[in-house]
Amino acid sequence: MKQIREAWPGVKIILRGDSGFCREELMKWCEDQGIDYVLGLAKNDRLKAEIVGEQEEAAAEYRQTGKAARRFKEFSYQTRDSWSRARRVVAKAEYLEKGANPRFVVTSLGREVWEARRLYEELYCARGEMENRIKEQLMLFADRTSTAFMRSNQIRLYFSSIAYLLMEALRRLGLKETELAQAQVTTIRLKVLKIGALIRVTVRKVWIALAGGYPYAELWARIWGQLQQVPVRG
Repeated sequence: MKQIREAWPGVKIILRGDSGFCREELMKWCEDQGIDYVLGLAKNDRLKAEIVGEQEEAAAEYRQTGKAARRFKEFSYQTRDSWSRARRVVAKAEYLEKGANPRFVVTSLGREVWEARRLYEELYCARGEMENRIKEQLMLFADRTSTAFMRSNQIRLYFSSIAYLLMEALRRLGLKETELAQAQVTTIRLKVLKIGALIRVTVRKVWIALAGGYPYAELWARIWGQLQQVPVRG
C-alpha cells in the first residue's frame, strides 16, 4: 500500500477478498489507513437470523417461478468477541434448486456510494471472475516455472500470457454468439484447437479436412467464418 501511494498519492484503494481475509487486524488496519474493503463473511446462526424474512421471500418466489431468486438486506453487525466495532454487513438471501444459499459480506463502503445489491453483485462477485481468469492462466501452463533460472521461468510466463491474449481474442471474435462464447480455455482447446485434421497447401488455398467423426465441424466452420470477417490492420 505504501508503494502504491508513493506512486499515486490520490488513488482510491479498495481491498477485496473472501472470508479468509475477514479478520479484525486487517479490517482495523484498513480503517486506520483510510483504505476501503469488501470481504466475505462466514455465515453463522446470528447472521442467518437477520435474513429469515428475506430468505422466506426468496424461497416463495423460487417455488412460484422455478428460477433462482434472491433478496438483499444490509444491517450493522459486530461479533461477540473478535471485532472492536460494529460494521456494515450486506446479506444475500438466495434460494436455488439445491435450497437456501445465503451469503454475507462486510464492508467499509457506505450505502450512499454502493447500495446493497450493487455492492454484492458488481463489486464483490467480480472477485470470483478475477479468480477465473487466473485459473485460465494455469490452464495455459503458467505454473510451469520449474527451470533453475528466473529468466527462463519468466519467458514461460510471457508465453502463457501471450497464449491467453490469443485465446481471449478468439473468444471475443470467433466464438461470439456461439455455444462456446463463455467457455473456458481448456474447453476451447479440446473442442476447437486440439483436433485432428489433414492440411493440404496449394498455390492459392490451404485446405483443412476435418475428420468425419469430429462432432463440432459445423461450429468450427462458423468460428472460422467469423474470424474471416475480422478486418486486418496493417
